[in-house]
Amino acid sequence: MCGIVGISGIENAAEQAYLAMYALQHRGQEAAGIVAFDGTTSRSHKGRGLVSEVFNAETLSNLRGNVAVGHVRYSTAGGNDLANVQPLTARFSRGDLALAHNGNLTNHLDLRARLVEDGAIIRSSADSEALVHLIAKSRHYGVDAQVDDALSHLEGAFSVVMSVGSTVYAACDPRGFRPLVLGRKGAGHVVASETCALDILGAERVRYLEPGEVLRIQDGRVERLRSLRPAQPHAPCIFELVYFARPDSHIWGVSVDRARRAFGRRLAREHPVDADAVIAVPDSANSAALGYSEESGIPFELGLLRNHYVGRTFIQPQQQDRDFGARMKYNPVQEVVDGKRVVIVDDSLVRGTTSRSLVRMLRAVGAAEVHFRIGSPPVRWPCFYGIDMPTRRELIGADLEISEIEAKLGVDSLGYLSLEGMTEAVAEAGPYCTACFSGEYPAPLVDVEKGLASPEGPRRC
Repeated sequence: MCGIVGISGIENAAEQAYLAMYALQHRGQEAAGIVAFDGTTSRSHKGRGLVSEVFNAETLSNLRGNVAVGHVRYSTAGGNDLANVQPLTARFSRGDLALAHNGNLTNHLDLRARLVEDGAIIRSSADSEALVHLIAKSRHYGVDAQVDDALSHLEGAFSVVMSVGSTVYAACDPRGFRPLVLGRKGAGHVVASETCALDILGAERVRYLEPGEVLRIQDGRVERLRSLRPAQPHAPCIFELVYFARPDSHIWGVSVDRARRAFGRRLAREHPVDADAVIAVPDSANSAALGYSEESGIPFELGLLRNHYVGRTFIQPQQQDRDFGARMKYNPVQEVVDGKRVVIVDDSLVRGTTSRSLVRMLRAVGAAEVHFRIGSPPVRWPCFYGIDMPTRRELIGADLEISEIEAKLGVDSLGYLSLEGMTEAVAEAGPYCTACFSGEYPAPLVDVEKGLASPEGPRRC
């Protein structure tokens, strides 16, 4: 999963991209990069780490121009070595090209093999590089047609922002898996993964890109190019609303905070419990826990606090210290929990490792009962479209019954939001991709079907 931004026609575009990437930092913490164009020359700076670690005043001052493309990376295809850090760049006959991509291509290994056979020299292991080569080798006339032609060869999930010289292109795959929003600031424009990036810039939201839509932005004008296979059924990723997007964002016309509260309210109706306090696993489950509290009438309490300053550490836990990671990140408030029957609400349950640790921590500070409630259905299938899910054998919900998961977590009861309840709570923007919950994949898994990738799910390098 990644965050992308494109700036067109705004002075000091790289600084604007930097701020937008700050707002999108939750979408990727491994690496960050910006490419800026001043009408003559493109300049880039990128590196591993957080936005604040990669950039400073000096590096930003060197990125001159009123066009910029930015990217924050969380690798799901390709490793985290520097060659895979985006935006990817290339010298192109029509001008310098910079590409930022969010999503996963389900045919990138097949594309890669065919490109290499045709003589392409692949510099990275990122699936996004295939698009650069497809644009370069397109026989169509003009950049617009070459970009459109290249995009038509892609399968899977992709939201893309790219610049070719002073022209910015933005595109979404025909099913609309990943969000992308267009904004306006003065005479210029911004395209970003979420509205929170527009908010930090003081940009006005214009509209969300539609599935299959390709936009060209140049000289203050936004023009729509031909849509990509518009007949494909729409399938925005519901996990964006469950967990990934920031709660102050709107995606696909839906308030993320309100969506999560709706999940929590529906969860309270489906799995009520007699308890003294509702607490959230902060921060992504705060809204769902508030919704559960509102519907159930059980008071919401700050029973777990999150340490926001956890970074890399040279301290290695002893093998027997199973709760080391959770204790680094979370701390229970004993006065809230001691002697209480608590409902702990989380947005999703993937491996279950952190959840087991949190239950032990709550028991250790005196919780009388611990009831776990999950604001989404059991995660049973891997994601091939850009969410970093473990392989299927690592998913706690893949094969275990609810009673077995209860025993593993050590809870008094466990309740998941139903698939029907989740989709009905946010029906206005549906239908959705629910593949990680249902196993129904809306876009063909080309590489899996051809035996080039494992059906167990993508493995991060």
